[in-house]
Amino acid sequence: MQEYLTLGKENNDEFTVKHSRFIGYAKPVQTQEDAVAFINEIKAKHWDAKHNVYAYILRDGQIKRYSDDGEPQGTAGIPVLDVLQKEGLTDCVVVVTRYFGGILLGGGGLVRAYSHAAKLAVDAGGVIKMSLCVRAECECDYGFYGKLASLIPECGGTVENSDFTDIVKVTFTMPKNLFEPFCAKLVDTSFGKVEAKAIDELFAQIS
Repeated sequence: MQEYLTLGKENNDEFTVKHSRFIGYAKPVQTQEDAVAFINEIKAKHWDAKHNVYAYILRDGQIKRYSDDGEPQGTAGIPVLDVLQKEGLTDCVVVVTRYFGGILLGGGGLVRAYSHAAKLAVDAGGVIKMSLCVRAECECDYGFYGKLASLIPECGGTVENSDFTDIVKVTFTMPKNLFEPFCAKLVDTSFGKVEAKAIDELFAQIS
């Protein structure tokens, strides 16, 4: 996997239909423990709610879980999970809290309501792309630093840190598929005086 989509941040949104209040919560997570902890946090916060429905998807182990939490089977958890799948998201969890308003919505109404609440939560959290990246370092003199600092973003990378001593040491991330072309361009631009050294691989958001 070279890239994947996930949520940018934890957030929530809500709406009301036929006096039932639906509150959608979304959060990026990386482990099942984190997902369960968030679900329990929302359940504790809304202990007096009729239902706290959830769904989550994780890259690690290709895990997909959902719960109707007392709603008729197939009307709550699966619609929430479907929203995550249709958005192509992973490493995230959505919890939809429902305060029952006294009017039955019917099976179709429940599916629409939980889907809508989940979509509101996802939109509030924002979708970001995570790319498989190389974290790398370059060392150069002060004369070449300006060129290096502009070359990295030109080639699709993001500067993380610049350490100024007797030389300049720049740490940056760059999508893995762009790293080799960058290295070749760097050697060419510096006339062979500056090279990039890969130190790690990670998934990161590249703006």
